[in-house]
Amino acid sequence: MPRAFHSFRVEAIIIKHMETGEADRLVTMFSREQGKLRARAKGVRKIRSRRAGHLEPFTHVTLQLSKSKDYPIITQAETIEGFTPLRDSLTLLGYASYVAELLDKFTYEEGEHAALFHLFRDTLNRLCAPDADHRLVLRYYEFRLLDNVGFRPELFHCVICGEEIKAESQYFSAARGGVVCQNCRHKVEGTVPISVDALRFLRHFQRSPFGEAARAQPSPSAHREMELVMQHYLTYTLERGLNTPKFMRLVG
Repeated sequence: MPRAFHSFRVEAIIIKHMETGEADRLVTMFSREQGKLRARAKGVRKIRSRRAGHLEPFTHVTLQLSKSKDYPIITQAETIEGFTPLRDSLTLLGYASYVAELLDKFTYEEGEHAALFHLFRDTLNRLCAPDADHRLVLRYYEFRLLDNVGFRPELFHCVICGEEIKAESQYFSAARGGVVCQNCRHKVEGTVPISVDALRFLRHFQRSPFGEAARAQPSPSAHREMELVMQHYLTYTLERGLNTPKFMRLVG
């Protein structure tokens, strides 16, 4: 009979943690090898604990875990990247929290998804870049996340009649998952208007690699409109509101 392995190693980024017991924490992370995981950090809240600093949100770590009856136990932790700028700015902290919340709410503990791990890591790196347009970073992240979890919005053809969308102001339906042309607007409830300028940039983010997407220069009004459309779609898709956008507005 082959011997069972009782410990394993992962490379992960911490999403959040919750206090449990007298000195423990339940840590939620997204790993390269096993996707989203929860693990228990025993005694980590004690003053002398050496692991506490490695298990803060938005920390890229390698962890040794030991299997147990419920959650794996974190036995060793080593930081790869701390993303320090995210902790030096409330604005950046809000953006990183939003990125982590979306990943947490769109995923389950269902196994490896390396593309999402790399997207999470790359997005945190992009937020730390001193010359970054953080709004573009967030819009690009939203589209890539939706692609990876199977909720890619349709922006090029009307989701009602299938006709190609013309270069003019249209409407967006979260319920139907994409753009509705002016002729079909009356056939579906709950649409929100979307200008030709905002739609053009959303299409650009959806089909371009990050290097090209980051060169876009939307107007302030287009930025705001894109944010509203994406929040409308994300909230509908998740069937619940997000916590971090309010915090982002307060500190942004």
